[in-house]
Amino acid sequence: MRLTKLEHAALVIEASGEKLYVDPGKFTTPITESSGTVAVVITHEHDDHWTPEQLARISEANPGLRIFGPAGVAAAAADFPVEPVAAGDEVEVGPFRLRFFGGRHALIHASIPVIDNLGVLVNDSLYYGGDSFAVPVDVAVDVLATPAGAPWMKIAEAMDYVEQVAPRRAFPTHEMLLSRAGKTLSNARLAWATERGGGEYLPLEPGDWLDF
Repeated sequence: MRLTKLEHAALVIEASGEKLYVDPGKFTTPITESSGTVAVVITHEHDDHWTPEQLARISEANPGLRIFGPAGVAAAAADFPVEPVAAGDEVEVGPFRLRFFGGRHALIHASIPVIDNLGVLVNDSLYYGGDSFAVPVDVAVDVLATPAGAPWMKIAEAMDYVEQVAPRRAFPTHEMLLSRAGKTLSNARLAWATERGGGEYLPLEPGDWLDF
């Protein structure tokens, strides 16, 4: 499989000539070359993780596309055939096995309601928690997409999360709100946490890829 990091929180995974997109939101360059996509996973309803425009472009290019997300996404994206999933669910679509974890978005502030959020494990190898630090239970994570900067987190929490998951490899996501200086700082801290567990940290930029 090949993972390509897109801007902010978006990823595309390719296997056996088919594609899976995760969280194509408003900070991601419009996705116009998506043929061969069998599924989209949306971890939660915030528009930095999905937009109607991104979803429409992918849907129009791929008849039969399946879209997965928690109940909050199904309600927010009611114009699309979102299949609701919950923590503990497993789905197989094309060459991809999807397992879902967590259930709730990390707290931003007491004044802001907490919404649905699901982490997704792809083919028992790649894990992306969306906007949460939900840890997949009893899973040896090969590749971890770890948040680098957000209104709902501080870098110490992300470091603790990486140490708890102890992935073989990790790379940053959710970083479009950071300056170059901020990215450099978060990469250094996340690399330290990854290496503490014997893993390798890969400071991927949009367009970079890795095979797993």
